Amino acid sequence: MTPPNTTGRQRLIFVPPPAESVPPPPQPQDPPIYRDLMRAWADGGRTLPGRHDPEWARLAAPPAGARSLSGSPDPLGDGR
Repeated sequence: MTPPNTTGRQRLIFVPPPAESVPPPPQPQDPPIYRDLMRAWADGGRTLPGRHDPEWARLAAPPAGARSLSGSPDPLGDGR
């Protein structure tokens, strides 16, 4: 039996580890000055980045009883 030809380049295949064995990356902590600023804004009732804002949700919602807008063009000869 003859040995296999080993003169060519060999290709390495990367096999990632299973997802459950890799811990998630640590979340970076905000510097103390930003934590203090966010606390001061929250205490003053201001909107905070990345947090749900009920007032914005209320203002951005469609008016009660409003019909939905259609993206389709007007039918030809409709007179609109």
